[in-house]
Amino acid sequence: MNKNLLLPDAALLAAISISAVAQRPTAPAAQPTPAPSAAAPATAAQLPTAKMAVIYTDMFLDAKTGIAKFTTIVNKLNAEFQKLKDEITAMQTRATGLEAEINKLREAPAGTPIDQRALQAKIDQLEQLKKDIQRKGEDAQAAYTKRQGILFAPLQEDIGRALDAFAKAHNINLVIDAARVPIIYAADSMDITQAFINEFNSKNPVTAATTPPQ
Repeated sequence: MNKNLLLPDAALLAAISISAVAQRPTAPAAQPTPAPSAAAPATAAQLPTAKMAVIYTDMFLDAKTGIAKFTTIVNKLNAEFQKLKDEITAMQTRATGLEAEINKLREAPAGTPIDQRALQAKIDQLEQLKKDIQRKGEDAQAAYTKRQGILFAPLQEDIGRALDAFAKAHNINLVIDAARVPIIYAADSMDITQAFINEFNSKNPVTAATTPPQ
């Protein structure tokens, strides 16, 4: 199937940033040449021949067919923040319960005695809990993003070097990341995504001893 892509989903690329690979031949040293005679025909400029390829880096993140080390690091990252996630979830559950209690008291039939002090205490407690949830959530997101950058940076560098080597080995002069650059049409024969993923996984196997940097 030919891939037709108008606008890539940038959100999928939070963990990767790979530049295009371009090989430029070294220009030969300039040699002095005699001035052309008036009758000499103009020499046609020599144009380079380029072999181009397309890669879809968002597919690196696929848990089944993508780069295996991504999944390993994502699992490690999520495990590190699981306790914090559970704490925030528990706080949200308490907030939901408090809100239900407050609504029940407010919606009590007319004439039902209501302890206004107790009601106000619950309202104050709920408001404080909401502030705590927001603050804790923002802190958790900032810590997650920072840790994500630390864990993924070495893998990003490995992928960048591997892609450069892959392009040179296959005489590819230009690689375009179709997940970052809008492409109207690309033939299947130009897509090197799965071939690169397979080669990278074979040369960088995930083992029990593989541990991302602390």
